[in-house]
Amino acid sequence: MKQTVDARGLLCPQPVVLTLKALVSADEVVTIVDNQTAVENVTRLARSKGCAIAIDKKADGIYLTIHKGDAPVEMTQADAAVTCPSGEPAAGPLVLFVPSDCFGRGPEELGERLMGAFFHTLRDVEPKPATIVFMNTGVKLVVEGSRALEDIRALADSGIEVLACGTCLGYFKLMEKLSVGRVSNMFDIASILLKAGKIVEL
Repeated sequence: MKQTVDARGLLCPQPVVLTLKALVSADEVVTIVDNQTAVENVTRLARSKGCAIAIDKKADGIYLTIHKGDAPVEMTQADAAVTCPSGEPAAGPLVLFVPSDCFGRGPEELGERLMGAFFHTLRDVEPKPATIVFMNTGVKLVVEGSRALEDIRALADSGIEVLACGTCLGYFKLMEKLSVGRVSNMFDIASILLKAGKIVEL
């Protein structure tokens, strides 16, 4: 049985994961990718499973034809935990993850001052994140009375997406005091973090 996996536009490790799932049931798998990192990762997978692989570069993508050997292909726990190699950065947006209203560890007052200074400075430096995610006590930075509120609002006005964890706002009884950004949920936040090219956590 032959199966085609269209992995164009997908971030690592999805091309590998989808190819492996197809190999479990198919004798021949054609995986279509659009970048060299995916070619190398899928090729490495095929060879590790004892499969033959042929690479054909076409105008609409790179076609990797994999022929399974005599031995069955199974997905192991190690395969399920496959991750991207560090050779090339993954494509995707820069995301700033803010799980606290204090910057670093130490006196709380100092941490709050440093966090305020960070967001003030962020207005003038590059590259800027595409999205800023506030969770846990970090949501206190986007509500009334936050010393960083003016700077975060300016960042939002410049086009940066600002998300605040709804569960966290509810826990701290701050839902009605949200002053910048929008209330988000764990599904959206998880999706954004997993699709990010780079995540910077404060």
